[in-house]
Amino acid sequence: MEVTLLAYTPAPLKVIYTAARTCYSARPPAEIWADEVPEEKMEDLVNRLIQQGHHSVLEHVSFTLGIAGISRSCLAQLTRHRVGIAFSVQSQRYVRLDRPTYVTPPSLGLDGERRTRFEKAMAEAWQVYNELVSAGVAPEDARFVLPNATTCNLVLTVNIRELIHICELRLCPRAQWEIHELFLKVAAEVVKVAPFLKRHLVPKCLRLGYCDEPESCGIMPHWRELQAQGRLPNPVSRLQDNG
Repeated sequence: MEVTLLAYTPAPLKVIYTAARTCYSARPPAEIWADEVPEEKMEDLVNRLIQQGHHSVLEHVSFTLGIAGISRSCLAQLTRHRVGIAFSVQSQRYVRLDRPTYVTPPSLGLDGERRTRFEKAMAEAWQVYNELVSAGVAPEDARFVLPNATTCNLVLTVNIRELIHICELRLCPRAQWEIHELFLKVAAEVVKVAPFLKRHLVPKCLRLGYCDEPESCGIMPHWRELQAQGRLPNPVSRLQDNG
């Protein structure tokens, strides 16, 4: 897969800083924007806001990325993220896919019977697809024979608030391998122009200090383990106590 940063909100750190300061200042935003503020001071404020959960100001900054060569299976996972994110995806209706382009799961290995059977199935799917199109079947109908492994291209735009949330989930080592790889690349592209985000585009457990998923990958202890040691209160009990 290929991931390329196409565009982004200029001066992302200063945009967030200005939005945050505007909330607590009588001064107009243009005056705050015009201030000469050291980058370290702006970064300190933004880091504290993110850590404290004050994330609305992050929505003022977005990144647009070109993504090529992910599977339709990966796309299905990606579109589960629906807030603060936009997609423009290559059409299988108007773009004829006359040659096999697909993603092969690493678990199939480089050779062997499993990989051979997989590649044979891909070749047969494209053969039927091309036969149907050549026989006059509309591509939008012929595409029904194409597999989830079929690649696609898209343009993705996402604001920082949602990007942090996605990375918290998809950079977990237990996330599905393809979308995990996708957001490793997305994060790497974003950090090139917004280095202050490097500490925030990480798995959720690094922020929490423990794993709150059904199972832990081992990077951080599971919350049940900490609770049994008396180092973490039961979150359900806390809700009941407050209720």
